[in-house]
Amino acid sequence: MSNSNPNRCILLIDDEPDLCRIVKVTLERLKDWTILTAQTGQDGFTVAQTQPLDLILLDLSLPDGNGLAWLQTLKTNSATQSIPVILFTASDPADPTSTEALRGNGADIAGVILKPFNVLQLVDQICTQLHW
Repeated sequence: MSNSNPNRCILLIDDEPDLCRIVKVTLERLKDWTILTAQTGQDGFTVAQTQPLDLILLDLSLPDGNGLAWLQTLKTNSATQSIPVILFTASDPADPTSTEALRGNGADIAGVILKPFNVLQLVDQICTQLHW
């Protein structure tokens, strides 16, 4: 582990406990990042307002609403609007309208990561999309 990487704090908002656990353990081991998790948009929004975050990983299908609605909430709140957001989505990569529509409709997102993803490549995907 090189100490050149700052210790990032990332919030994962996803309603799949197994996925949250895998991402948390992997990123904490690989990068020594702090990973916070929330299972609902509301919990995630609460955490985002109270913690200094470098990134939010946001699932698009949450039990308490659409991820895009929560994205709007995050981006219109003064405490959270400056935090970059990468969307997690299980949309079909063969469907060009899915992620391109997200990027093209003015959604204020730092990137999109498609599910299922290789958790070992997640660090590279995050670093590439955020230019870390």
